[in-house]
Amino acid sequence: MEERVIWLPQPRQAAFMSRPEYECLYGGAAGGGKSDALLAEALRQVHIPAYRGLLLRKTVPQLAELIDRSRALYGGAFPGAEYRAVSHTWEFPSGAKISFGSMQHTQDRHNYQGRRFDFIGFDELTHFTWEEYSYMFSRNRPGPSPDGRRTRVYIRATANPGGVGHGWVKARFIDPAPPMTPVTEKLTLALPEGGTRELTRSRVFVPATVFDNQALLEADPAYLASLAMLPRAEREALLYGSWTSFSGQVFEEWRDLPEKYAEGTGTHVIEPFDPPQDWRCWRGFDFGYSRPYAVGWFLADREGRLYLAKELYGWDGTPNGGAREDPVTIARRIRQEEDADPLLRGRQIFGVADPSIFDGSRGESIADMMARPPYRVTFYPGRNARLAGKMQLHYRLAMDGGGLPMLQVFRTCRNFIRTVPALTYDPVRPEDVDTSMEDHMYDMCRYVLMESPISPPAPAERRVRWPDPLNRNEGMKR
Repeated sequence: MEERVIWLPQPRQAAFMSRPEYECLYGGAAGGGKSDALLAEALRQVHIPAYRGLLLRKTVPQLAELIDRSRALYGGAFPGAEYRAVSHTWEFPSGAKISFGSMQHTQDRHNYQGRRFDFIGFDELTHFTWEEYSYMFSRNRPGPSPDGRRTRVYIRATANPGGVGHGWVKARFIDPAPPMTPVTEKLTLALPEGGTRELTRSRVFVPATVFDNQALLEADPAYLASLAMLPRAEREALLYGSWTSFSGQVFEEWRDLPEKYAEGTGTHVIEPFDPPQDWRCWRGFDFGYSRPYAVGWFLADREGRLYLAKELYGWDGTPNGGAREDPVTIARRIRQEEDADPLLRGRQIFGVADPSIFDGSRGESIADMMARPPYRVTFYPGRNARLAGKMQLHYRLAMDGGGLPMLQVFRTCRNFIRTVPALTYDPVRPEDVDTSMEDHMYDMCRYVLMESPISPPAPAERRVRWPDPLNRNEGMKR
């Protein structure tokens, strides 16, 4: 009987499907054959009766295209396989199953409680939050194997830049290492009987663009032109796989160019330097407990340009996870930073914070707790005008003809650099930032910017700087 080829992986798809790591992200641009590779990878163990696979999209309507494509691949490759439309599940002759699921709301992750899957695949991972993705680690385990054949347990995902999960996906897969370079995470597990056990998990990013999908380019040569016609941010993301520019990005003005850090022009991120003692200093604060809290210290030069010189971020090390520290503990940490850091020590610091911390209707307010001795960290209520604050950040990120913005950030402020450029627009309030994202550094910044608002920059304006007002050459920290 002559064999019929249903599908063959292209070289980049084959590279993705050959990876041994526990987690692997594939893609980064449109047209790289991501969905086909994910569907095919889910088939790898369907000869084992105990095998259970799960393919996820964010919403049920988004599953339709994936399921339609599976009919051609699965039905063609396994004539005895049957698709159960009610449960969105393929059942294979061996008894193995591949299910299709969704997770429209974060609480929907509990729909998978009590279930187990040997293989879990996320299609368009940047549509998911970290809470949704990480919860599925607990569902990724093997089941009993009556015939003794063991399954491989692992997770795969595809993604384009952008979406609510852009920031954490970039931080987890893109930033830690170059493409195709495994990242190994070491974990220490406390054992019930005492002692600890050292564990490791590895992950990797396999990039792909439309240029890696020759089958698509041969079938539709005009697709390249379609991508080239997109607006700049979308074109950079979907055609070239850029993770610094993407559709839906709020602050498209943001530039982070390491080669420009020392020069300080053409980039919002710069090398730290020693600001003069007479520069005005603000401390911004956005409170959080189960979500992160954010503190930032801003210094203003004689032209009114602001520099975010230092940050304190209260998180547990996972995206959008709070440190769960009480107000007095936060005040102690702020006081320690201001007393110990030469950058801040001895300065008059004006604290501005989210006005909600002054609410004393249910007892002592957060602001009053922080102002008590011995730490005496004081604030006054910031102006929580969301759209006005957002526009102030746009105005300050705009660069003049010499490549100088009115806000720059020391490269040591890693959480601001990680979270603010990743913010996207709210799908319900399209002029505002999506507040379900990790927006705490952004909120903290808004309160400070509203204390010293500026006008929109004039078109093609070139600001003239005073001669070396920063003493940059004399005071730069290397």
